[in-house]
Amino acid sequence: MKIPESEITITSLINLAHEQRIEKPRPHMGASMLGHHCERWLWLSFRWAVIEKFSGRMLRLFRRGQNEEATIISDLRAIGMSINGTQRRVDFGSHVSGSIDGIAKGVPGAQKTEHVLEFKTHLLKSFNDLEKYGVGVSKPQHYTQCQVYMHGTDLKRALYVAVCKNDDRIYTERLEYDKEHAEKAIAKGHRLALTDRLPPPISSDQTWFECKMCAGHDFCHGSKTTKEVNCRTCAHATPLPNSTWHCAKWNDTIPLDAQYTGCESHVLHPDLVPWKRLDGPSDWVAIYEI
Repeated sequence: MKIPESEITITSLINLAHEQRIEKPRPHMGASMLGHHCERWLWLSFRWAVIEKFSGRMLRLFRRGQNEEATIISDLRAIGMSINGTQRRVDFGSHVSGSIDGIAKGVPGAQKTEHVLEFKTHLLKSFNDLEKYGVGVSKPQHYTQCQVYMHGTDLKRALYVAVCKNDDRIYTERLEYDKEHAEKAIAKGHRLALTDRLPPPISSDQTWFECKMCAGHDFCHGSKTTKEVNCRTCAHATPLPNSTWHCAKWNDTIPLDAQYTGCESHVLHPDLVPWKRLDGPSDWVAIYEI
């Protein structure tokens, strides 16, 4: 007879340990997010109004993807490619930035051309779709990320390397720089980072497939209220083009560490409550109409 397992298992304890390692939301609008299909989600996440929570299992999956980067670099070097610039910061101003996985030279078929590197891991279904349709069709967010990084590094080619977590298959694709696509994505990031107003949702239908699994589902289709209290959900705070935040209450720049906690004068941003906003005489003052 099998001994019944305790509800507190080794697996559950490992997952809990990961969940308890609280990571602060990123301070910038990441280049990896610029191709996201929903502008409202980008605005909410940048404003720390909806902070996505992940299970321990998912956090371990993310760790596996991060750990895979060193393995991919080792494999590329093993075939004679030189890799440098790993985790190099690329800043596009107005709160938009990101880090590239590296820059490669000696890519087979284009030995003299430097390539931006982008590494991803996929589960089986996602990997099969990628093999069938390519990065641009299958993973438009990854495609946009590559375009933005090419723009930021003044390189004209990118090498996308994907690994299947199920069977360790490798997929590679060389991408050509599309200036218009990159500039449009960066401009979108600037616009969303600096706008005071909440963008419209991608759909008003709560059952829409892109909304159902979104961390912002309750905000858009339920409570319409943020659960987060920090400087970025406060009506006094304004993002500035120099990538800082200004507080109207204290008439000063808000240090990053202080943004995470806010202060006793916190007032919810008028677009983060479920009442109609009637703009007042200033950029942030509003009257709530019930």
